Amino acid sequence: MVSLLAAAIPNPQRNAPAALTEKIDLVLGIAAWAGTAAGVVGVLVTGIMMSVSIKQGTQASDHVGRLGMVFGGCVLVATAGPLVQFVFN
Repeated sequence: MVSLLAAAIPNPQRNAPAALTEKIDLVLGIAAWAGTAAGVVGVLVTGIMMSVSIKQGTQASDHVGRLGMVFGGCVLVATAGPLVQFVFN
């Protein structure tokens, strides 16, 4: 009975065609670069909005939440690749 429960778990090997994996890697690489560029643009736009708010005499603290969301998005984009690689390897 114990030997039935301790049976080996199957671990199938990947058989994806090389052409398909190259195309998927290209698309994922472009998406990673686009996400990074969007994060940089988000930080720049938020900084500009904060400086304009200060110049107008309003509080720039209203934009701190937006900056936190931009940084959260940057962290998500930066960790997406390693997390997917960890799960599927």
